[in-house]
Amino acid sequence: MSMNITPFVPGQAIPKPQVPTGDDSAARQGAWRTAQEFEAFFLSRAMDDMFAGVKTDGPMGGGQGESMFRALLNEEYGKIVAGTGGVGIADAVYREIIKLQESKANANA
Repeated sequence: MSMNITPFVPGQAIPKPQVPTGDDSAARQGAWRTAQEFEAFFLSRAMDDMFAGVKTDGPMGGGQGESMFRALLNEEYGKIVAGTGGVGIADAVYREIIKLQESKANANA
């Protein structure tokens, strides 16, 4: 399965990732899920850092409850972004996983 990588041009729509479908093996489907989960995790950690400096104010702002809620919210944001096309991390990780699986299969043959 070959994937074409096109450079991002500002103002252009971001292309959807090529999700394995049809007669692809279960290993490829699993590799794609793993790549998406990695991208979601990466994005949620990036959002944690991004929101770390945001101060909350008011009598209902801040505290342990808000920091816990923010972490859970960032996790969900990461899943949503990765599930709707992401930023390209899942595509790259997927290609690397497939390369490793193919090289392992070739070594065992």
